[in-house]
Amino acid sequence: MIGRPRTAVAGLPAYRPGKDAAQAEAEHGIINAIKLASNETPWGPVASVQQKVADAAGGTNRYADHRASVLRERLARWLGVDLDMVTAGCGSVGLLQQLYLTYVDPGDEVVYPWRSFEVYPVFTRLMGGTEVTVPLVGETFDLVAVAGAVTERTKMVLLANPNNPTGTAVPMTAVKALLESIADDVIVVLDEAYREFMSESLGDPIGDGLLAAHHNLVVLRTFSKAQGLAALRVGYAIGHPEVIGSIDKTLFPFAVNGLAQTAAIASIDAHAEVMERVEFIKGERARVVATLESAGWSIPTPEANFVYLSLGARTDEVFLDLEKKGVVTRPFAGEGLRVTIGSTEENDRFLRGLLGD
Repeated sequence: MIGRPRTAVAGLPAYRPGKDAAQAEAEHGIINAIKLASNETPWGPVASVQQKVADAAGGTNRYADHRASVLRERLARWLGVDLDMVTAGCGSVGLLQQLYLTYVDPGDEVVYPWRSFEVYPVFTRLMGGTEVTVPLVGETFDLVAVAGAVTERTKMVLLANPNNPTGTAVPMTAVKALLESIADDVIVVLDEAYREFMSESLGDPIGDGLLAAHHNLVVLRTFSKAQGLAALRVGYAIGHPEVIGSIDKTLFPFAVNGLAQTAAIASIDAHAEVMERVEFIKGERARVVATLESAGWSIPTPEANFVYLSLGARTDEVFLDLEKKGVVTRPFAGEGLRVTIGSTEENDRFLRGLLGD
């Protein structure tokens, strides 16, 4: 072995991204494969955002503002929160890593429902933390059980809401009850990467007063999904100024690049146009679910830009069959299949591949 990796790193599973369509084409000798594996939007950023990024590209010889000050100010006005309650990072997952660096020492417990976002166990093990997982009930969170799993050794609770990969979500009333039942010195992270695709009836942690009432709550959001900026890596966190100030200390230099900052600001300015696309995806999601249910499938109520098929032992078989037909999805071996909602044509290809012509 070259060098001596830390014990936590040597035994660490690598994060597994969704397979690319070109890779599937090469493996199966097919053409025109589509990727429905990574929950990306089927379109690039809206035209005005693309133009802003193109205009800014000539300045990439200069370092961007490390603190992303203009973006923070724009976010604070947009969200209706104080400036010191918001920060920007290298995607919501980059901010999650900062939270781990800020709060988790070796041996500290991190509690989260499982199955959920695959990076949670990776970051926990990387920091030498102790994973405490709570089984899903009906493909969704049991927040009473989550609260019961918290001990004096717990440093963070993680909730991907909507959950990845099942797509289910819990209402803010349930999150409020959780916050009221655990100690204030436990950081509760509400990971809202798919916030824009949620039903309004489920509530909002800002509008419903959760952030104001619970200083240990941190909300993570991203521009990767609805806004189509996945490749630029920019997200934001909202929380108490003391928490935001602490995680800012772990921001590595110039983490949010200049083009990402420009694109995020332009995306906020184009929010109405972005939400038109979101409504299209939600409409297609409803159509896909209705088609599957009419064919006899039982689908967990989706609140993100994907659907989840609970397949158990059939997961790998169905995944491979779809991939050979040029439809690349995301399998979770022995559990189920996650399928991104794409364009109408892409969704039709998935449905034909799964259900037959």
